[in-house]
Amino acid sequence: MDKIGVKGGMRVAVMGVKDPTLSAELAETGAEPVTALANLDLLFYAADSAEALGRVDALVPMLAEKGALWIVFTKGKTATVKGPEVIGAAKARGLIDNKVVAFSDTHSSLRFTRAKVVAAEPVAETQSEA
Repeated sequence: MDKIGVKGGMRVAVMGVKDPTLSAELAETGAEPVTALANLDLLFYAADSAEALGRVDALVPMLAEKGALWIVFTKGKTATVKGPEVIGAAKARGLIDNKVVAFSDTHSSLRFTRAKVVAAEPVAETQSEA
C-alpha cells in the first residue's frame, strides 16, 4: 500500500476492483473505507472496457481537491483496454497521470490527479510617455 500512497486516515473507496486482499490491506494502513462517494482522497476504479472508461467523467467530482483516481485494468494479452487508452480517457477529463504501479500479477494501475491550476501573475501596467 505504500507504493500507491495509502496513508492512515485517508478517505478511500473501491469501485469494481475484484481483489480479495485490497479491503484488508486498506484497513491495515488505517485508511478509512467509505461508501459515501464524495471528498475522496483515493478512489480505486476498475476499468476493463471502453464503456467503463467513459464513466471517468462522473468520478472526478467524487475526489477531494487533492484526491487521486487509481484506474485498475487488466494487463497483458488478455487486456481489453491498454494503458494509452486509459491515459487518453482520463486526460480528456482534465486529469494528469503521475504514477503507474503493477497492482497485481494480472492487473496494472495508473494514478490520476487534477491538473494544478497555476495562478497567472498580474500584468504590470505601463504608462506610455506623452
